This record gives sequence, C-alpha cells and structure tokens, in this order.
Amino acid sequence: MSRQSTIAVIAARGGSKRLPGKNALVLGEHPLIAHSILYAQRFPQIIDSIVVTTDDEELASISHAYGAEVLLRPANLAGDHEPVITALQHVLENVTENYENLILLQPTNPLRPNNLLMEAFTVFLENNVDSLMTVSKFEAKYGELLENLFVPSNYTMGQRSQDLKPIYRENGLLYIAKSTEIKAGSILSKNNYAFVTETAFDTIDIDTKIDFLLAEVLLKKYKSEL
Repeated sequence: MSRQSTIAVIAARGGSKRLPGKNALVLGEHPLIAHSILYAQRFPQIIDSIVVTTDDEELASISHAYGAEVLLRPANLAGDHEPVITALQHVLENVTENYENLILLQPTNPLRPNNLLMEAFTVFLENNVDSLMTVSKFEAKYGELLENLFVPSNYTMGQRSQDLKPIYRENGLLYIAKSTEIKAGSILSKNNYAFVTETAFDTIDIDTKIDFLLAEVLLKKYKSEL
C-alpha cells in the first residue's frame, strides 16, 4: 500500500467560559495544547505536517515553541457556536500541499495511549473507509425527566447493569478523515469506521476545573502508557 500524505490539525480557540485559558494551562510538564502537538510528532511515518489553527496569540506562541505550524483563524471562524469543520476547511484552503488525509487531535483530549494513532490509522487504511472516529462503551443507566418522572431510556427498572444492551459514545481521542470529506463539509462520512477504545483516558475531555484535576491524576498514574 502506497504512503498517503497526511496532515494533523489541532484546533484550539482562546476563549473558554467554564475554564478560562484552558488550552494554555500547564498539565504535568506542558501546556494543554502542547500534549497533542508532542503526540503528533511521534509519528513522522504517518504525519507530514502538524498545524495548529487558533484565534489566540498566546496559543500561537506556545504552538510555535513546540514546533508546530500555526494558522491564525479569522474571528468569523472562532465563535462559540462555530463548528470545527469550518476551521479544518480553512486549514486545507491555506496550506500549500494537497493532503489526502486529515487527523484531528483535540487539545481538550490530551491523554492518548502510545499505540492508539498507529493502530487507528492502520485500520483506516486497511478498511478503505472515508473517516474514522474513536468510541468507547457507555455503561450507565440513563433516561429523561417527564414532569419530574424519571423515564429510563436504555433499560427497564430493576434490570441488572450487566444485562444492558451495549451502547457507545464518541470519546474525542482522535478523528481521521479523507480531505475530500472535510472539503465537502463533514468530518464523519457515511463510510465511517467506529474504532473502539478501552483506556483510562476515554473519559478525559477537559471543559471544567474538575476535568483538569482528573487529567492530572491520570497523567501521574498512567504516564508510562502515554
């Protein structure tokens, strides 16, 4: 199988209401955003270019210091409700090379197993899919409230947890997509592969101070696996 050109993109806005400045906060030895940059740098056999797209000068400076290319995102693509797809399209429109694949690494998911990207990228290529996302099993009883009445959604009252029908959740550890899919407006295609992960890091998606503190605990405990 011939090698396919691939760009890794880290999308990081400066604004954060629940945890101000989160992408620049130091987690362990490095700023949060740097963990994804350093992770991408481990895979030169896969990744040809690492680009950080941001609207924030501090994050741009940090990213440059850690060896990533930086593309400053215009304000109209950096609002609270702006989907990440427009930032990825902006990157592909402004880089000089035509990359076949794009890997999205979210800075808020800084802890990834060493072998994850290589395994996922191999599956992506061997299965000839247009996109891949990481998912993990969601083992919980959940429901909705209807006029203060709890109505189970995925079980019946009294059912044992071990008898629940398996369901999965998007965990955000990484995404891979053909550039043509990104340009067409979608990260996840109809020909998408759900790559199941079972790691201690599946639940880490940093939006709050509690999320950050939990990441610090897991980083210390499982540092050898990162």
